[in-house]
Amino acid sequence: MNDSREWTPQAVQAEIDALKHKPGALLPILHALQDRFGHVPEGAVPIIAESLGLTRAEVHGVISFYHHFRTAPPGRHVVQVCRAEACQARGARALEAHAQATLGVDYHQTTADREITLEAVYCLGNCACGPSVRIDDQILGRVSPDAFDALVDELRTQPLEVLG
Repeated sequence: MNDSREWTPQAVQAEIDALKHKPGALLPILHALQDRFGHVPEGAVPIIAESLGLTRAEVHGVISFYHHFRTAPPGRHVVQVCRAEACQARGARALEAHAQATLGVDYHQTTADREITLEAVYCLGNCACGPSVRIDDQILGRVSPDAFDALVDELRTQPLEVLG
């Protein structure tokens, strides 16, 4: 089965060619690759470096500096816990510890079943309703540990299709 998010050197080069003329093109290219493939493939680093006249170390340095960029495919769902001050004041530290313990992973890791990737984020713009989380593209506020558990249960519950 061919996954549309599977990367190829040609697909990487197409993203680079579309953006390399922009000033400071490296960041837009990295964002485009992550948007398209779900991560920045390790094999893309030499292609980016050669296309932009950079060293592989320079490209890798930018990827590793920004926590937003992933170098491996994420799980089926991405769960982000807000770590900004407003959410911390409303219990985010306890929530993040609970999330890590419940999922059995640290930030920037994916559960063994490849279902959930846990990430930290530093503001979801939902400050009055902290602690907040984003699950895929949905922002949720006032998330307690019990509410987190219910959300994770929903993510892991998959309906079965009965063929008749």
